[in-house]
Amino acid sequence: MSEKVLLNASDIERALVRIAHEILERNKGAASIAFVGIKTRGVPIAQRLAYIIKDMEQVEIPVGSLDITLYRDDVSSLSFRHIVQQTYVPFDITDRHVILVDDVFYTGRSIRAALDALIDLGRPATIQLAVLIDRGHRELPIRADFVGKNIPTAHNEEIKVFLNETDAVDKVVVVKPEEDNNGSR
Repeated sequence: MSEKVLLNASDIERALVRIAHEILERNKGAASIAFVGIKTRGVPIAQRLAYIIKDMEQVEIPVGSLDITLYRDDVSSLSFRHIVQQTYVPFDITDRHVILVDDVFYTGRSIRAALDALIDLGRPATIQLAVLIDRGHRELPIRADFVGKNIPTAHNEEIKVFLNETDAVDKVVVVKPEEDNNGSR
């Protein structure tokens, strides 16, 4: 496997600042928005976005975390290593503009699961999607409202996001399978 760094810490910060500005513009300020991060890396991204907006607007944005394990359409095929974690949304999402946050947007299946989980919590005015990386290959008709970086990938490649809060480093890498001597994989 070969690994190539696509974004470093300053690239990630710049993308999040841009997303925060776009969120404020789309929602005409910060008054009725809330962030809900999809575990695991969507949560620190949501917290960073809330911090950036607080710094710009002096408004505290509520942040929650969502575990989608039991809402996935492949839950029966998941290994038992997947531990159900706690969903923590300590505010009412009803009539708020909820920004669902994830690190990598791929097929759309995780987002579909997150939408189901959110609707179980209340009826938001809108649900918008913010992702750090959109790598394409959608299997469901879902699109992101806010994207840090579009990174087209092959199906056999993997995008890995590393964040200080979970991995002690900020970077985004693409992992590609190595070719053998015959040029095949």
